[in-house]
Amino acid sequence: MEIGDWRNKIDELDEQIVRLISQRAAAAQAIGEIKRQSTLPVYEPKREQQVFDHVCRSNPGPLADAELLHVYERIIDVMRTLQRKDI
Repeated sequence: MEIGDWRNKIDELDEQIVRLISQRAAAAQAIGEIKRQSTLPVYEPKREQQVFDHVCRSNPGPLADAELLHVYERIIDVMRTLQRKDI
């Protein structure tokens, strides 16, 4: 494949990633609503660690776990902010 082909592939993958992040955000909003109704805290460090552990177990590479965790730390931070906005 040529560089243009790879860039087209990346564009297609980015579209899939955006759809999945949007679905994850909708799920986070729903969980945020449940937390509000149950007076649970938005920040749940044990749950976040479970997510990180799960992501690392699911990681096929080529990113190292530490690199993937950097991405997920930001995703979770954004999702936590989204839950707080709805309060």
